[in-house]
Amino acid sequence: MTVFAAAMDRIFANPSMAVAALWISSTTSEERPIHVFRRAPDRITEFGAGRFVSDTTMVDVRVSDLPDPRTGDLIVIGADSYTVQGEPVRDRERLVWTIDLRPA
Repeated sequence: MTVFAAAMDRIFANPSMAVAALWISSTTSEERPIHVFRRAPDRITEFGAGRFVSDTTMVDVRVSDLPDPRTGDLIVIGADSYTVQGEPVRDRERLVWTIDLRPA
């Protein structure tokens, strides 16, 4: 394990930074507890001469917690359920997934 991977493990284990969540596979109904960083950046979409601002929900999750997330999987954070939309993207070090979510 690299020093960077060990640091990521400590950050994701910190309850003031990451929140507990539950991942549910859309194909096998397998469930797995995970820790995620929850983000909600605004997204700007241009259409013709107009610009539209929309809310988004994204999470970062360790690859070691969730090796193969797929479109359609469910992520439950507290009482809120979200469906994975689009293809999850890994960071440069291949340690963290960034996953775009929509309300389920």
